Amino acid sequence: MSDLKKKYGLFTAICMVVGIVIGSGVFFKAQDILKVTEGNMLQGIIAWLVGGIVMLFCVLAFSVMAQKYEKVNGIVDYAEMTMGKKYAYFIGWFLTFLYYPTMTSVLSWVCARYTLTFLCSANPDIALHIGADAGGTVFGPECMTLACFYLVLSFAINALSPKIAGKVQVSTTVIKLIPLALMAVVGTIYGFTHPAEGSDMSVIVFNFSHEVKSWDLLFPAVVATAFAYEGWIVATSINAELKNSKRNLPIALVVGALIIIAVYVFYFIGVSGGASAETLITNGATVAFSNVFGSVFGNILNLFVAISCLGTLNGLMLGCSRGLYSIAARGYGPKPHIFNQVDKETNMPVNSSVVAALLTAFWLLYFYYSQLAPKSWFGIFTFDSSELPIVTTYALYIPIFVAFMVKAKDVHPVKRFLLPSLAIIGSVFMVYAAVYAHGIKPYMLAAAEGKFNCPVIFYLIIFAIILFAGIFFMDKKKKK
Repeated sequence: MSDLKKKYGLFTAICMVVGIVIGSGVFFKAQDILKVTEGNMLQGIIAWLVGGIVMLFCVLAFSVMAQKYEKVNGIVDYAEMTMGKKYAYFIGWFLTFLYYPTMTSVLSWVCARYTLTFLCSANPDIALHIGADAGGTVFGPECMTLACFYLVLSFAINALSPKIAGKVQVSTTVIKLIPLALMAVVGTIYGFTHPAEGSDMSVIVFNFSHEVKSWDLLFPAVVATAFAYEGWIVATSINAELKNSKRNLPIALVVGALIIIAVYVFYFIGVSGGASAETLITNGATVAFSNVFGSVFGNILNLFVAISCLGTLNGLMLGCSRGLYSIAARGYGPKPHIFNQVDKETNMPVNSSVVAALLTAFWLLYFYYSQLAPKSWFGIFTFDSSELPIVTTYALYIPIFVAFMVKAKDVHPVKRFLLPSLAIIGSVFMVYAAVYAHGIKPYMLAAAEGKFNCPVIFYLIIFAIILFAGIFFMDKKKKK
């Protein structure tokens, strides 16, 4: 086995944290948040803030761990140092076979969706040919085909040239901030000077006595923000490749998190000034671009959105390709002597990357044929793969935080007790919100119609099957 070389600096790490997180969720989930809050902008802003605070709590707790632990895969390292090798193994197994590939697959589809949205807006004939909806959005086989192409492209870049992958991450991070910054500033000004019919920007943004329709809508809205905020933990997967990682990784995590929260909240406020809530719910946030900047320049910003999504996909594939390697490097999992190999030419775990690409392709099919296709292939075993695997990570963080408080006797009390405690509170809140949004609420709605529907249970069954497979390979390693 070869060692991964130190090849990334602080600026690249910050760009990776910001670049992995920002890029799709803020565009993709803004529409969903408006739907679940029934168009209540104030409640949407609160959801973005709550989701960001939960992320920041966890970032602060993990930044302390990053100063103590350094191996080949951040979150797996933290689990091993606090909970032991078995727990770390199952964390790595979950990340490899469920978390990374589901996230990456959804991102490939989102990239394709916004690329086709740009093309349809630029050429109405294309929209007519491929059957785009009123907002120029495409959900059909054309979108799936392009998503598969993006998966292959991202895999090739990360597996064959990590230096190019790093440069792509930095450049796309800069590009993706352009539409967000413009909409945050210009959209807010536009909203005050050209208020959308039926809305008042001063009430929406600044008057916190504005009526909140129902506080139980906050739970599904916060869970929706989880997808937009998730990805920062992926940056910890390169801590063995980061120069002076014990110093640079905590800085990158905290600075990146603060940038992300600010960008998301101000972008959402800007979007609320560019179109009415009803229009945004129906046609998506990109409609605000055309209203504020005009059809031509607004569509150019749509292209920037597509590019920013590609940057996020590139960052996630970077973490995804190292998933099985992080397990094999510890001597666990299937054929560890094969998957712990690092290519001498590219200094990348190519065998691990190939498996990651195959897993991501499977979960892309699941995402489409369980949630988007006219007819589901998976029957009742249908869950939102863009949210539930993410919330699972928050549940898995809790034992790590508790164990860290018990074992880290050489750490300052604030870092040892206060930060992990805040992270535990945030994680518990996120788990409850997910159970309510994907379990309790759909069950009650279905029960009222004499049916049964509880996506959380279906997800937990699949989750248990995947972990059971992990037990088999761990025992097999011990017998050998």
